[in-house]
Amino acid sequence: MEFVDLPEQTTATRRALLPTAELPAFFAAVYADVMAAVVAQGLTAIGEPFAAYHGMPGETVDVEAGMPVDGVLADTDDIRASTLPACRAAVAIHVGPFEGLADTWGELMAWVGAQDLSPSGPVFWESYLTDPEAQPDPSTWRTRLVIPVG
Repeated sequence: MEFVDLPEQTTATRRALLPTAELPAFFAAVYADVMAAVVAQGLTAIGEPFAAYHGMPGETVDVEAGMPVDGVLADTDDIRASTLPACRAAVAIHVGPFEGLADTWGELMAWVGAQDLSPSGPVFWESYLTDPEAQPDPSTWRTRLVIPVG
């Protein structure tokens, strides 16, 4: 775990409020849809796919998923231009299947608290450093967890 200073990133995303149990299906569709909109507008993805959470997930989750891009996307019906904020952030790398992410999030939140800090806003995100289709062994998957701190 470490602290890093992150620049603002322009992104293309789809945002939804949905039951937490529906996240896998949402993610399965969203990245292909976002990439199609990005390519159709002559933009390029310049980073890993991510999911940004607007508040703590419970039975429902307010999630925005997409990817950083090299320009500003013109909004379509459900794909929008957005940003990940410039911030000082606590960052951890989770290695393993997605089912273990909650434990790593808990460890990162506890570490932030132990530093006498707290999250600086309602948005935190995870970036998927490994493509599960290219690397089918879940034990090798890497996910970057980011909590802006103040």
